[in-house]
Amino acid sequence: MVKIDYDSERCKGCHYCVDVCPKDVIRVSGEINEKGYEIVAFDQPKCIGCGSCYTICPDYAITITKEV
Repeated sequence: MVKIDYDSERCKGCHYCVDVCPKDVIRVSGEINEKGYEIVAFDQPKCIGCGSCYTICPDYAITITKEV
């Protein structure tokens, strides 16, 4: 099982994570955070825990943990 922790207030709306996800788990949500950036949403059950989104996020808004 994979757990995605996402701090939407750190997100600056670059959407690099959307582009890099190999399983299309991440999508642009249409919601705006307090800073005025369009944030993303996750389809967590589809996540394979590859960590690509975590690695590419310049704002450290995403953390992936594998639960046992």
